[in-house]
Amino acid sequence: MSAVEDRLKELGLTVPEVATPVAAYVPALADGRRVYTSGQLPMVNGELAAIGKVGHGEGLVAPEKAAELAQVCALNAIAAVKSVVGDLDKVAQVVKVVGFVASDPSFTGQPGVINGASELLGKAFGDAGIHARSAVGVAVLPMDAPVEVEIIVALADD
Repeated sequence: MSAVEDRLKELGLTVPEVATPVAAYVPALADGRRVYTSGQLPMVNGELAAIGKVGHGEGLVAPEKAAELAQVCALNAIAAVKSVVGDLDKVAQVVKVVGFVASDPSFTGQPGVINGASELLGKAFGDAGIHARSAVGVAVLPMDAPVEVEIIVALADD
């Protein structure tokens, strides 16, 4: 087990099986020292953990819940990276995180939602989890997911 997985275990988390793609793509792809993940939805055991738009009010996914879902997305992104590299200790740096939030038109708290992913990556990878990031509000995501996260990591030199 990698040090990353040990840190996740301390948080009560385990790296899940890589999520099955919902269309024609692969979960992650290596290109030299970089691994790029596809957008990861908040899938748990093959099902979306929640659906809908993020915002304040009845019928909307609360921002706090959406941040938890972004953490699930990040965990799925970690699984996608592991499916390519095998050992998560080969990750030298989380370089970039891009988070998409299916937002109610009045919702402007996308950065707080994507903090769920960023904070998990920091806890899992330590200093190597510090990254650049975008948090973008969108009208709709695949399967009506509230959040989607993709990451780019750099691998250590062999």
